[in-house]
Amino acid sequence: MKLEESGKACCFDDKAEMFSSPRSLDRIGQITGRKLKNRPAVAVVLATYCEAENIESLIREIEGLGRNFLILVIDDSSPDRTIDIVKKLQEEYDNVFLCVRPTKLGLGNAITDGFRLILSLKEQPNYIVTMDADYSHNPQDILRLINAAKYGDDLVIGSRYCEGGETVGWDPIRWLTSHVANIIASAAIRTTIHDCTSGLRCYSMRYVKTVLHDLHSQTYEIQIETLRQAKLKGFSVREIPITFTNRKRGKSKLTKTEFKTFLSYIIKNAFGGIFKQNYPK
Repeated sequence: MKLEESGKACCFDDKAEMFSSPRSLDRIGQITGRKLKNRPAVAVVLATYCEAENIESLIREIEGLGRNFLILVIDDSSPDRTIDIVKKLQEEYDNVFLCVRPTKLGLGNAITDGFRLILSLKEQPNYIVTMDADYSHNPQDILRLINAAKYGDDLVIGSRYCEGGETVGWDPIRWLTSHVANIIASAAIRTTIHDCTSGLRCYSMRYVKTVLHDLHSQTYEIQIETLRQAKLKGFSVREIPITFTNRKRGKSKLTKTEFKTFLSYIIKNAFGGIFKQNYPK
């Protein structure tokens, strides 16, 4: 694993006592950061690719929540200024960490790599929050998800489609496509969750430790796979309403190939009969 120091000390080198460096992390990429002063209560994972227009204000708003967070940015070698902006913020905040992967590897890989890195902490947080880095999600909702998780749920989803949830800035075709996809996904994994594809989530460490080795999604289908694994392994899942706002700056990173992979995953799980062995009739 390539290491680079940002600030006084690199958290991922052999000298740091906070992190271990298991061989399973060697492929992930270059990781920079400073030693944290305290054990983080929550880790926030931000998967980025060309988010120079959003990343600084997003991180600053998360910092403004005033909680004991660790912010981990997983970047796929963005050709814009995303990496430089995060490195600059590291000089100001000692709880911001940056993992630069060698190429665009997909959202699913970014989330599972983030999970692996958090699990390499010698002092682990209680929860991991994932969210979009394009300001579609309101950082204030992080606190609402954490508060909900404290009641004992292992996966809390910020939902656009449960009662009280909404989307802002979507045209009717996009809303309908997303809504229908979620209806099919919900039926496929036999859940009452309305928003199976939301990226704003809070995971308990118990959940992450249990299911990580069963997560294999490369792209956006990771959201359904994590929910499916919660269902298979009997974890408690809850959704709370959020307002999802269509990105105002930058461009969507969802490619046609990734969308096809996502639809293929839904169809396979809906009509492939793979759940016959896992669920009682």
